[in-house]
Amino acid sequence: MKRISQRDIAKQLGINVSTVSRALRGLDGVSPELKQKIEQLAEDHGYRPNPFAVSLRFGITRTIGVIVPDVSFNHHAQIVKRIETEARKYGYMCIITNTDDSYENEIDCIDLLVNMHVEGIIICPSQETTDFSHLLQLKKARIPLVFFDRDPDIGISSVVINDEISARQATFTLLDGGAQRIAFLGGPNEMKQNADRKHGYLDALRERDIPIRKELVKCHRISFNSGLADTLELLSLHSPPDAIIASHGLLAISALQAITSRGLRIPDDVALIAYMSDWVSEMSHPRLSFVKQNLREIAIKAVRLLFDQMNGDDSVQHVVVNARLELRDSTKKMG
Repeated sequence: MKRISQRDIAKQLGINVSTVSRALRGLDGVSPELKQKIEQLAEDHGYRPNPFAVSLRFGITRTIGVIVPDVSFNHHAQIVKRIETEARKYGYMCIITNTDDSYENEIDCIDLLVNMHVEGIIICPSQETTDFSHLLQLKKARIPLVFFDRDPDIGISSVVINDEISARQATFTLLDGGAQRIAFLGGPNEMKQNADRKHGYLDALRERDIPIRKELVKCHRISFNSGLADTLELLSLHSPPDAIIASHGLLAISALQAITSRGLRIPDDVALIAYMSDWVSEMSHPRLSFVKQNLREIAIKAVRLLFDQMNGDDSVQHVVVNARLELRDSTKKMG
């Protein structure tokens, strides 16, 4: 059934479209009798205003865009859910787009959201993104923008966790449990989030006078296959790791599979700490010790920063949300 428009109502009543528009918006200049006819016809045919036409007229869509690398990934799904909840409090809806961690897809998502006249964008950049000109162009165009999770440090507001400190804590925990050969399984070195976590890991080793072995550091594309291959390579070393820090949930699951496929026991042979959600940790066997991130606070802070910009605040703010280590069954008790 075709939705009736103001033009259709005007045609049926033999009047101008502008008269219909004024009546439906409650403006003066329309007689009570004609206004009643217009409203009755609109109600009978289920008339609804065209939101895109309204947005073009007033420059307000009451929508924001959210861009994530993988909306099916539990971590991102939970943050998106909380962003939507928070945005509704401001009377806004979200348009969710997914990049599949692709730079090209990220550019397409940006173009789509800008063309849909969203009033601001919250984004976790893809792991492939090293050229940020498309994001800087948004800033130049004064389109409010906030990063979450991954902050490329290009002078745009962001909300991240304490990546470096949390990685230091994870490394110290493994060392206190008796580990001496700790490996780091991470994403691309160009990604600041990964660089910060790796830096925390290396700093902890230096502080404890543990020799740094380059072969124990694997930083490649974040994917199950990449994590699986890297972990199998680590386990094949002459002096393999007795503990692994996985900087992403997907890498943690692949490491878990690689370790068990070799008949090794967790944590007796290889301890494991991951950056992942509590739900995934509880579903794993054994339950993985993990860096717990306050996803609700990340979402709330990101939405607030965005709406501050939408209300005229041009200041650049970098918010750090503290994460904490949750010990489960994949780490040894402190000796």
